[in-house]
Amino acid sequence: MSVNSVTPSSEVVDNSFLAVLREAVRGSSRDFTTGPIGLAIFLLAVPMILEMSMESLFAIVDIFFVAKLGADAVAIVGLTESVMALIYAVAFGFAIGATATVARRTGEKDTAGAAKTAAHVIYLGVIASLMISTIGLVFAPQILTLLGAKQHLLIEGSRFMRIQIGGNAVVLFIFLLNAIFRGAGDAAIAMRVLILANALNMILSPCFIFGVWFFPELGVTGAAVGTTIGRGIGVLFAAWNLFRPGGRIHVDRESWRFDPALLWKLVKLSSTAVFQLIVATASWTALMPIMAGFGEVAIAGYVIALRVVMFALLPALGLSNAAATMVGQNLGAGKPERSEAAVWKAAWFNASIYFAIGVVFWAFSNPIIGFFTAEPEVLRYGTSALHIIAFGFAFYGLGMVLETAFNGAGDTWTPTYLNLLIFWVFEIPLAYTLAYHFEMGPAGVFWAITLAFSLLAVASGLLFKRGTWKLKVV
Repeated sequence: MSVNSVTPSSEVVDNSFLAVLREAVRGSSRDFTTGPIGLAIFLLAVPMILEMSMESLFAIVDIFFVAKLGADAVAIVGLTESVMALIYAVAFGFAIGATATVARRTGEKDTAGAAKTAAHVIYLGVIASLMISTIGLVFAPQILTLLGAKQHLLIEGSRFMRIQIGGNAVVLFIFLLNAIFRGAGDAAIAMRVLILANALNMILSPCFIFGVWFFPELGVTGAAVGTTIGRGIGVLFAAWNLFRPGGRIHVDRESWRFDPALLWKLVKLSSTAVFQLIVATASWTALMPIMAGFGEVAIAGYVIALRVVMFALLPALGLSNAAATMVGQNLGAGKPERSEAAVWKAAWFNASIYFAIGVVFWAFSNPIIGFFTAEPEVLRYGTSALHIIAFGFAFYGLGMVLETAFNGAGDTWTPTYLNLLIFWVFEIPLAYTLAYHFEMGPAGVFWAITLAFSLLAVASGLLFKRGTWKLKVV
């Protein structure tokens, strides 16, 4: 990538590696429907990977501090996050609709249509966040009980859950607004938003947990407070960038003019995507009662291992999002073959990287989990989880790109059917059967996760090759 190219305007562009890297981080103004596919993926993927790396770093730092409070605190976080996963599903579902539609309008060079789509995505986010907040604030103790929480966890657990779910708007909008920027090809703004939000999270959470300086000592509740404040500031920064003129996408007064047909179109697309992700993430919630049968230490080990896995896999979502943007914009530009080529290039690169990461996690499971906890039983369960889940890492990397590519094309039903069959018909019954019938204990749950995600990658690849996603209209 060191050859200079000439644009139609005869302007010489420096395509050396360092120049392109700087351009990716600062924000590129290139048209991603033309030029080398690898270069376009790189320009989109670098800020998206950095963005997701900050998210994964926060997840690992947060659980590091919470683990200092003991297994009960980690269990509270794990139980709440099994519900927060459903909120993330709503956020990502709306984000899929936003990215697919904004990317398609951007590929068509319809900037006003892209901005109007963004405004109507925000309308959906406001409605959804109000509904979710009401449920979380009122029913937190009942939700925890349903998930298998022991009585002694209910008081502090309910407080933690009410803050997290009651403040779900900051989660919803940080992903919705960033999805709009990604669809428009402005990945650098999305990167800055999450870097700001998660840097504040990593500073504020330990301050509120342990009572550093003038901050109150709130224990595990402090993690929820710090996260909500940090993400709230990130949302404000994202909104400022979206509403100010001069960027790739700008929501002005005209964009807010209510269009029922557009809103309904987004509802249909996003609701399928939300259902798709709820199906997938609710499967994690359904696994929690299976794990709860083995006690708080098993849950704590499982939660720590999943945070480590998230730390590794979230950057892969950055590359997946880059592929999805390429799919949407190039379909909008009438170039389906370019969309397909971009996806396969990103997918095989992702699989190669995560095969290597999986080998590292498999070989060093014990010291990695030991960094977060010294409790022998928690360490034993966490090591087992990471060791087993690492076997499927290459498949995770491949499958993430392929599934996200369907969504980038607006084909949200194909991944939905796959998630229903693989997670609910295959994974959950398998986890219960291995854990209890074959007496494998928590290891049975971990093997079910690995087998399910590996099967998902293979099925996604076979369906993607059929090419029906190229015909989707959004």
